[in-house]
Amino acid sequence: MSQKRALIVLSGGQDSTTCAALACRDFDEVHAITFNYQQRHAIELESAIAVAQALGLASHEIIDVGPVLKGTSPLVSSNTLGQYNCADELPTGVEPTFVPGRNILFLTLASNRAACLNLRDIFIGVCEADFAGYWDCRQSFVDAMTVALGEGIFGQPDGFQIHTPLMSLTKSQSVILAQEVLGDRFAALMALTHTCYAGVKGGCGKCHACILRDRGFREAGVDDPIWQFRPVAV
Repeated sequence: MSQKRALIVLSGGQDSTTCAALACRDFDEVHAITFNYQQRHAIELESAIAVAQALGLASHEIIDVGPVLKGTSPLVSSNTLGQYNCADELPTGVEPTFVPGRNILFLTLASNRAACLNLRDIFIGVCEADFAGYWDCRQSFVDAMTVALGEGIFGQPDGFQIHTPLMSLTKSQSVILAQEVLGDRFAALMALTHTCYAGVKGGCGKCHACILRDRGFREAGVDDPIWQFRPVAV
């Protein structure tokens, strides 16, 4: 019986780490790729390395794409990163941190590595519930990319299966799912993750990403292990 093998797009954040744990549960061999695109929060690369090692992934490649991704997003420019006091203050429409084409590039490179590894299953931790105008975090986008990549690499629309297990979950539901999958390892693994767009270890508590992560843990009734590293009280 052949082994089930998969590739995870691992940012080092809460969601991609949860997806990696799910892939490890359901597949015999899991590989990971992480992207260095000179993002403001490049500290997440350290988290990705730590998570990959902790989960014992078969391989982990950091792909340096350089400053290829441009835009007004403060993640890839010198523009000011928005700060908020609560989720109600988050802007509607397209979030200022949106990087045009980021997940298009990531999935394109992921499909290349998957084809080279002779595997067809790719995991990515995108989610519609906390969408906030990220057009490349919707299931319709993933479905379109699945067809395009399959056609372009294998000549068939179902050449790949792109798994998005968190797509319909809220952040609190993702926290609960991670607890179920990781069990006793939950706190240790989540403590390794990084979400903050400002690149602050433990989180700044004010950026879009921190606000949503903090709300998810609070709604789940769970203390976030990264709070122990936060420079200000939670």
